[in-house]
Parts: sequence; C-alpha cells; structure tokens
Amino acid sequence: MPPTLTARRPWHPLALLGLLALWLATLGNLPLWLTVWQLPETHGAHAVLMFIGLGLLLLAFSLLALALLVWPRWFKPAGLLLLLISAASSYFMHAYGVVIDSTMIGNVAHTNVREARDLLSGDLLLALVLGVLLPGLWWWRQPLQAVPLRRLMPRQLGLAALALLVTAMLGWASFQDLASLMRNHRSLRYMVNPYNTLYALGRHALGRAAHAQQPLQPLGEDAVATTAATDPGQGPLLLLVVGETARAANFGLGGYARDTTPRLRELQQRGELVYFPQVHSCGTNTDVSVPCMFSHLGRAGVDRSERYENLLDVLQHAGLAVLWLDNQSGCKGVCDRVPHVDTSSLTLPDLCEGGECYDEVMLRELPARLAALDPVRRARGTVVVLHQMGSHGPAYARRTPAAHKPYQPECFSVALQDCSPEQLVNAYDNTVRYTDHVLAEAVGWLRAQAGPTALLYVSDHGESLGEKGLYLHGMPYSFAPQEQTHVPMALWLSPAMRTLLGLDFGCLQQAAAQPLAHDHLFHSVLHLAQVQTRVQRQEMDFMKACARIYSVKDARSVSDGG
Repeated sequence: MPPTLTARRPWHPLALLGLLALWLATLGNLPLWLTVWQLPETHGAHAVLMFIGLGLLLLAFSLLALALLVWPRWFKPAGLLLLLISAASSYFMHAYGVVIDSTMIGNVAHTNVREARDLLSGDLLLALVLGVLLPGLWWWRQPLQAVPLRRLMPRQLGLAALALLVTAMLGWASFQDLASLMRNHRSLRYMVNPYNTLYALGRHALGRAAHAQQPLQPLGEDAVATTAATDPGQGPLLLLVVGETARAANFGLGGYARDTTPRLRELQQRGELVYFPQVHSCGTNTDVSVPCMFSHLGRAGVDRSERYENLLDVLQHAGLAVLWLDNQSGCKGVCDRVPHVDTSSLTLPDLCEGGECYDEVMLRELPARLAALDPVRRARGTVVVLHQMGSHGPAYARRTPAAHKPYQPECFSVALQDCSPEQLVNAYDNTVRYTDHVLAEAVGWLRAQAGPTALLYVSDHGESLGEKGLYLHGMPYSFAPQEQTHVPMALWLSPAMRTLLGLDFGCLQQAAAQPLAHDHLFHSVLHLAQVQTRVQRQEMDFMKACARIYSVKDARSVSDGG
C-alpha cells in the first residue's frame, strides 16, 4: 500500500500573525533598511545597536498593529493586501527614490491608463512575483487552527498589550537616537512600510471627502474686461501654456550647458521674449500644482478644505472667452466650468501614436476650437490654456517625435536606474527641445493673428533625474530637492499687446531675475487679460513695476475668504 501522506500541521493564528509581522518588518521594508544602512549615523558599534533597535521597534509595532486589526475572518485577505502594498511601495521607493505620502497617493489616484502603462516594466513584474505572488500563494495555502474566538480574543489582545509594552520600552530607550535620525533625514518617516501607505491613503481620502463637501464659493464676480474690439479676431488673445515636468536646470535659456531652447533663445535675442530664471512651483506634482497655479490663495491654500472658483472663472465673469486644451491627464478640476477639450485621445496619424498625441496636436486643434467660442466674448478677449504632456516621465522617449530627438542615445526603459545617466539626460533633454519647438510654433501662429497676442509659458513642477538617488517627482515639498520645485517661465508679447498693456518690455527684461512663484500667476494673468477685479493683488503682479499705465483701479489684497 502506498504510504499515507501526512497532513500539514495547522498554524495557530498568532504564530502566523507573528510570521507576517516579521516579513513586513524585514523584507517588506528593504528600501528603508538600505537607506538607513547607508547613512553616516549608522556606522560603528553604537550605530549598529541603533540599527538593530530600530528593527526590533518596527517588528514590535507591526505585531501590535496586526494583533489589533487582523482577526481570523479576514486573516488571509488582509495578509495578501499588506503584501501587495509593501511590495509595490518598496519597488517604487527603491526604483525611483520616491517616498509615500498623501500627495503621492493623489498622483496614483489620478493616474490614467496611459501613465500607468509608462510605469510597467520587467523589474516591477519581478518585484510583484517575489513580493506578492510567491509569498501570497504560500500564505493562502497555510491551514489555520480553528481556535474559538472566546479563547483567541484574550490571547490576541494580550499579544497586542505585550507588543505595545515592548514598543514603548524600545521607543523610550532609543528615543534620542531615533529623534535625531528622523530630524536629520525627514524622508525616513515616509518609508516605513506598509504604514506610510495606509496613513497616506487615509489622509488623502479624508482630505478629498472634506474638500468635496465644501460648497463652491464664488470669486471675482465684479470682474470686468477693460478692452473690447468690434470683431472677434481683433480681441486680445493670450495662450497660457502649462508645461509638464519641465525643470529649470535643463532649460537652455536658464544657463544650461546644452542649448535645449534654441528657438526661444532666438526670440529672446530679438528682444521679443523674457525668460524668468527664478520661479518656484506650488507643489511637486500636477495634482497639487495645477489647481494652485489658478488659485487666488496660492501655496497658502494648498492644504485648505475650502473650495473657491479659480482664475478661469474670474475671466469668464469678466465676459472673456476661455478654452482649455488638454494633452495630459486632465485639468484637476480647474477647467470644469469652462469649455475644455481632451486632445490626448485624438487619432491624427502624423501626431498621435501608441494611444497618445504629441503636444503639437493642440496647435492643430486650436483654430477650429477658437472659432467655436462665443464671438461676443472673443471680442472682449480670449484666454486659451494649453496643458502639455511635456516632459512627463518615466517614458521620456515617448514624448518626442522621431524628428525631434537631437540628443542620442536615448533611454527607452521606464526603469530609469537601468539607463546610463547620459542616456537618461538625453531622453529628457529631447523633451525640453521639443517643448522649445512647440512654443516657437505657437508664437509663429500668434504673429499671424490680427489682434494683440501673448504667450506665457510656465511648468507645473520639476523633475529629478537621478540626483541623490531620486527620480521623477512628488517628494514632500518641505524637503523636496530644487530640481523638483525650480521651474522655467517665459513670456512673449506682440507689439500690439505691449502697447495695449502699456508695458516697458526693456524694464521687464531687466527685472526678470527677481524671485517669483506660481502664486504670482493668478494676479499677473489678470493684468495680461486686462481684467479688473477687487480680488487682484497688485504686489503679486510681476509686470506691475514695468507698466507705464496700470489700469486696474482699487485693486487690493483681500482676505482668504475672497
């Protein structure tokens, strides 16, 4: 007779719970341990003890959290979810040097299919196989002892109490060392898996819910346009180009070693364009920066739950025509109440491929979309926002057509750490060079229009390209590197627009080096659009000092209530 197969001995729930806690505290936190081990504070005998103490503290805290929250009914699904969160977070933290906070969760929540595709790689698949699939299969197949709840509950709560005591003792014993470590390296607090992600998810969800419950408060209902033409084609026209992920460090106009902006430089040398070299963003990701750019509150309003109308609403209140063309992942609510068009889903064969379109598609669509706007409003003035795909990563090479890739060889991998620094920079610089082309083409189109025209370009945030082991963007603003917050901005005005504004362009060129921020955009665009409203703050208009005629009367600072 064949030998009898011995059944696997069932696990006691608390034993398996302890094993999960051990996994989460060790393999589930590899990016944290690798980062801590490389710090200068963690070398030497005392530092090794601190390293071990931190590991034991994380193990005790993991056991405490699991003992309180994971009970037999949802034991195995909860374990799989925690494995998935830990593996995915660990991969992105290790691969791109990012940390997980509520703004990063916001990025994930607003990622579309195209952006998600850009992040897929063999390395990610391997991480999910090793961190989720294999341990998850083992976890799911383990038999559990059927321990009655009346017996399990006191033991599991007792384990939680013991874990709490150990956590408190270890925290007290290592408080000074850990406090110093976290104070000197603030990013570490956002790297503790999976609690960083769970906390960020909760904070993001609560913040969104609180914001959504607030009524939309009107803004600038007193706004009026100070100019008007008899014909729609004669009205002032402003193209406001919102760049994507363009960092000032790689802009040729800003002193970069490569001339990545030759066509804009030609405009600058002809005295037609002003470049602003000291501009900083509202945030380090699109989800924060774009709404902030169009808000009258600026960066001070980033964390507020109140909802206000924005710059586009004020322009509409003044009777102007407003249009938003989007070649990216949406306007983040900014364009909800104005005409808007998604160009990224078009299928023009020479400008679109692989499910996305190059930024020139917006210029192709612009004339027809303008013609569809209310002619009465267009006679007062028109503001068109072009939201670029720009330099969106990590698939930088996909952002540029074949005819606009002067820097070779390029990085084609989305696992950026697998590319050489030269290949990565080449791919990114090609996106800046293509933006230079798109902006110059837009200026050429504006020249052909009959009325006063202007183009204002500013990027929403910057990008890290491997400096200090960081890639992409989205770091918490309080300690984000300059590469993610220092952004390019440029202004082109037609002669007719300069006359309309009463602007001394030479003065503006000399004053361009002053520090500016996204906070100035709201108030300066109102000046460009020749709109009067009490909500405008003159001191936040970067053109005010060079305007020979400043037409806005009784403009003054208003309270946060608008």
